[in-house]
Parts: sequence; structure tokens; C-alpha cells
Amino acid sequence: MKQFFSDFSKLIKFRLTFLVVFSASVSFLIGSQVPNAEGIISPIDWGNWGLLIIGGFLVTGAANCFNEVIEVDLDKLMSRTKDRPMPSGHMTTGQGLVSGLVMGILGTYILGKLNLETGLLSVFSIFLYAFAYTPLKKKSPIAVFVGAIPGALPPLIGYVAAHGKIDDIAIIIFLIQFVWQFPHFWAIAWVLDDDYKKAGFRLLPTTHRDKRSAFITFVSTLILIPISLIPTFMGFGGYIIGVVSLILGVIFSYYGFKLYKTLEMADARKVMFGSFFYLPIVQVVLLIDFLGK
Repeated sequence: MKQFFSDFSKLIKFRLTFLVVFSASVSFLIGSQVPNAEGIISPIDWGNWGLLIIGGFLVTGAANCFNEVIEVDLDKLMSRTKDRPMPSGHMTTGQGLVSGLVMGILGTYILGKLNLETGLLSVFSIFLYAFAYTPLKKKSPIAVFVGAIPGALPPLIGYVAAHGKIDDIAIIIFLIQFVWQFPHFWAIAWVLDDDYKKAGFRLLPTTHRDKRSAFITFVSTLILIPISLIPTFMGFGGYIIGVVSLILGVIFSYYGFKLYKTLEMADARKVMFGSFFYLPIVQVVLLIDFLGK
């Protein structure tokens, strides 16, 4: 049983799936408190919040299953992935495919019960991640741009699940997570470049750990600063989220600048770990600030 849960956790990439669901659930709560066309704010529907968490977990797990089925031979080549259930022989690709299909269908059905738009966005996310981003990883650094789209869809899905439509707030929430994806992806690619090269993945901006890749990563952290301040400028976020976003953005950019100056692995790790903390803090503070307005 312990081995089963270990394999299942690796199959669905549990930590990644948890972060995805967390992002969607926070934006659901934000969307729940946005007035509808009549200017009415309805009470938070905690039942729908629970459905979003379950459906989002299943859909994200399904996308990760398909990703691992497609990359099973490549996962055998990399140290960080060779112990996943399919490359390690604990699960066949057929079992992985069926697991993905069952979770994908069930998750999409659950999200579709919230509203049609949420279901359609979830299907789009699965296909873009598994069948566009995944094969592009071996072909071009453009894969990071493509992957940033499904990577930024969870907060949009969560918001639409609650509010029922895509509006300015939804777009800004999506945009913050979309821009955040670039320094996040590139820092991970820098740290894991040797392992990625075993599988032929080309994820760094210039495909090498060089000055240009570090500079592009640094610039992406700078771009995130004004993007993260848009909620305050638009008025749906207050000064608290503005100050927090500015402070975190400056720290994040400092780490990016250090990487550009030194090209050291230690500084790349700081950018990577900084990205792990940046997003959930900004999202939670935005929620708190939004609810307090």
C-alpha cells in the first residue's frame, strides 16, 4: 500500500497538482466576491469550492499522467524522473493512460457541472499541456511560452468557476501567473539543465547556461513587478497587495540580477526557490486584501 501511494503521488506529480489546485481555489474565493451583472454579491458556495478542488485535482493529475505516458522513455534517462512508476516498471503505459483518461473524464465532468466555461477551459488546459507543451520540450525553447499558458489557467478556471465569466479581474489574475511562469521555468531549467540534456529537452531561453539566458531570466523578473501592481492600479486590490507585490518583486529581481552577474548554480536555486514562495504569497495576500475592501 505504501508503494501504491508513492507511485500514485509521482504519477500525478502531487506537489505540482497541489499548487495548481491551491491557485484555483484562491481565485475561486476572489471570483465569489465579485458582484454579478445586477451588482449582487452572493454568499460563497462552499460546495462548489469543494467540487472545484476535486475536479481540479483530477484534471491536473490527468494532464500529468498523459505527460508521463508520452515521455516514459525520456523519463528513464533522467535521474529526477527514472523512479516514476512507468519508467521504473511499477506501472505499464497502458495503466497510466487509463488512469489519465479516467481522471480526465471524471474531473472534466465535475468542473463542467459548475459551468460550461470551466469545463471547456479544463479540457483546453489538458490538451495544451500534454499534447503541445510536452512534445515541444525537445524541439524549441518556445515550449516554455506554450507551457506558461496551461500553467496560468488554474486561477482563471477557479475564477470562472465562481463568477461564471471572464472579465478584467480574471485576465489580470491569469496574466500575473502567466508572467511568473517564465523566471520559474527558466530557473528550474538552469538548475536541472544537465539532467534535461540527457532527454534532449531545450528549455533555457538560449538552450545554454550562458549570460544571455541569465539576462532574459532577469528581465522576466523585472516585467513581473509592474504586472503584479495592476490589481492596485485597477482598484480591485488595495495598497497592501501593492506593497507586498513590490517588495517580493524587488527581492525576486535581485536574485535574477545575481544570477546574471555570477551565473552560479547557487543563485539559480535562489531564483527557483524564490518563485516557489512568490506566487502563493501574492495570491493569498490578494485574496485577503480583496475580501477586506
